[in-house]
Amino acid sequence: MTGIHDDATDPSGTADPTVRRLRPLGETIFATMSRLAKTTGAINLGQGYPDRDGPEAMLDEAVAAIRRGDNQYAPGRGTEGLRRAICADREQRLGQRWDPETECLVTVGATEGITAAVLGLVEPGAHVVLIEPFYDSYRAAVALADAAWTSVPLVAGPDGWRLDGDALKAAVRDDTAMIIINTPHNPTGTIFSPSELAAVADAARRSGAFVLADEVYERLLYDGHPHHSIADVEGMRDKCVIVSSAAKTFNVTGWKTGWVLGCTEVVSAVTTAKQFLSYVGVTHVQPAVAVGLDDCADWVDAMAAELASNRDVLVDGLRELGLDVHDADGGYFVVADISPLGLGNALETCMALPEKAGVAAIPVTAFVADVDDERWRNLARFGFCKSESTIREALGNLRAFMER
Repeated sequence: MTGIHDDATDPSGTADPTVRRLRPLGETIFATMSRLAKTTGAINLGQGYPDRDGPEAMLDEAVAAIRRGDNQYAPGRGTEGLRRAICADREQRLGQRWDPETECLVTVGATEGITAAVLGLVEPGAHVVLIEPFYDSYRAAVALADAAWTSVPLVAGPDGWRLDGDALKAAVRDDTAMIIINTPHNPTGTIFSPSELAAVADAARRSGAFVLADEVYERLLYDGHPHHSIADVEGMRDKCVIVSSAAKTFNVTGWKTGWVLGCTEVVSAVTTAKQFLSYVGVTHVQPAVAVGLDDCADWVDAMAAELASNRDVLVDGLRELGLDVHDADGGYFVVADISPLGLGNALETCMALPEKAGVAAIPVTAFVADVDDERWRNLARFGFCKSESTIREALGNLRAFMER
C-alpha cells in the first residue's frame, strides 16, 4: 500500500498548500515528457495521441453541430443520440445490452468517468486494488476519494504479461471497495483473457467490491485477438463499471468525450459525483461521436490494421537496436528494456533522451508503486500511434545516438 509523504514543505523551504493526500502526485509524467519533447524538438513517442485526425464524417458533423446551434448545455447524462449510439455499438460488437436512459453516462473523457466512479462508489478510508503497471489517473482518483490502495503486478512471461490470480485474491481485504482493471492494458498492451477476468470477478466477490474496467482501447486489437469484458462474467453485470472513450477509437483525444456503462444504481452513483466535476460534457462533439459509432466502423478497422503495422515497425526497429521488447496485443504502446542505451535507469534515460537522441518515451516507473522495483526500473513505454514515417524517424534518431 502506498505511503503518504509527511514533509509539508517543498525543496525551497516554502510551505506547500497542496492537501496532504495529493502531494505525492505532482505533475503527471505525460506533461513533463511532452514539455521536454516540445522544448527540445524531440519526436514524442511518449504521450498517447495520434498525429492525424479522425473520420471526416465525424469532423464534419462536429462543425455542423456548431453551425446549427448545439452550443448550450447538453443533458446531464449526455445527448440521447450519443447514449443510444454507445449502447447500440456495444450490443452489436459484444452482445451486451445496456439501457441508454438509465445505464449510460457521457463523461468528459474516460479520466472523468474513472474519477467519478471512484468518488461515487468508494468511501473515504476504504481500499482499492490496482493492477500494476497502472495509468496514473487511477492512483489520483483514489487519492481524491481519500481511500487507500494496493497494487498487484502483472507478471511477464513467455505468453506476455499475465495476471496472478492468487496474488490478486491475497490483495483483497474485507474493506476492499473496488478493483480497477484496464484491458487492453496500458502500458503493456496485454489483453485480459476470460480466465483472468473470472479471477478478477472471484476476487471481487470476496469483499463485494465493484470492478471498474477501463476499456478505452477496446477497438484497438491486433493479430486476431478479441476483446473480453468483465460485464460478460456471470454475476458481474451489476457489480461492474465499464469506462470507454471516443479519444483512442477515433483519433480525437482533444474532444474529451467518454462514457460509463453500468447498472442503473451504479450509473446513478457515478452521475452524482460527475455532475459536480464538470456538470455536463461538450455539446457539439456528442452528435459527432454518435456518427462515429454508427457509421465509421470501417475507418476504425482500417486504423487498427495500420496501428498493427506501425507496432511491428517499432518493435522490429527497437529490437534491431538491441532492446528487449515485450509484445503488445492491443492498445497504443509497447514496453522495452532501455538499459542498452547506457543512460541509467528508465527515468534517467527518458529524461535525457529528448535532448540527447531527439526521442521522448515514458518510464514505466511512472505507472508503479515502487520506482526502485527491479521489475520496472529499466522499462520504458513507446507509442506506435504516430505515422510510420514518424516512427522510422524516431528509430533513426535512436540509432544515430547509439552509434556516436
